[in-house]
Amino acid sequence: MMSKRRASARRSQRCHTIEMASRSRRPEHSGPPELFYDQNEARKYVRNSRMIDIQTKMTERALELLCLPEGQPSYLLDIGCGSGLSGDYISEEGHYWVGIDISPAMLDAALDRDTEGDLLLGDMGQGVPFRPGSFDGCISISAVQWLCNANKKSDVPARRLYCFFSSLYSALVRGARAVLQLYPENSEQLELITTQATRAGFTGGVVVDFPNSAKAKKFYLCLFSGPSTSLPKGLTESQDADQASESTFTSERAPHKKARRDLVKKSREWVLEKKERRRRQGKEVRPDTQYTGRKRKPRF
Repeated sequence: MMSKRRASARRSQRCHTIEMASRSRRPEHSGPPELFYDQNEARKYVRNSRMIDIQTKMTERALELLCLPEGQPSYLLDIGCGSGLSGDYISEEGHYWVGIDISPAMLDAALDRDTEGDLLLGDMGQGVPFRPGSFDGCISISAVQWLCNANKKSDVPARRLYCFFSSLYSALVRGARAVLQLYPENSEQLELITTQATRAGFTGGVVVDFPNSAKAKKFYLCLFSGPSTSLPKGLTESQDADQASESTFTSERAPHKKARRDLVKKSREWVLEKKERRRRQGKEVRPDTQYTGRKRKPRF
């Protein structure tokens, strides 16, 4: 009787170990992305307010790093657009976009949500099929690291990465930027990605936000398709405590519009927030004074 109990306990422990191991595995290790992002996963990106909030914040940061011209709409490419969460934010900022994704289930979710951008089913590892100079910029949220895994014998990560970056370089107008948020598994994987981007003609580097935080740390690969410029600085906990903390679950759908849109335009708070955002982009900004945001009297 005792031996049966011990055998049962061992089986239970093995099952628990296997379950814990499967939970700790990265999504890229679970198989091809078109199979991993099925209808169940797509449903999470539509209903899970925490995932919506995180995706929107990373998109906001990616657009900041793009340094797009203010006051005029741009035509952007969203790599791994998924259910269109990033595209929603792009549209709210007044830009136009095209999204490409390998998962039919995720694109179906985007269509059900009536996203404003154009959608394309495709594998970025086979290149982005657009004419040269089609886009003013490119963003990607949590997609590029999938190219580092070989799901079949014919998949060579370095070759697929180079195919992706070389076609992306061609699809951008000269001088445009691409900001790719990613989760590298290790330093070797990050080096593989950056090496292939450099081979394709890009300059730039990696911006790391909140480098000392285990949960909020984010990697953004900032690529320039023209002359190299100064790389923006990463965010730190002292700069923005709100962004340094992870989002929590709520019972309500997270709104896409950010708090800064509630600020009165041209007010002191609005001006200060805009100046701080430009500082994070690496631009030169005049120091704040008591006159910042003060209304000017007409000259005549």
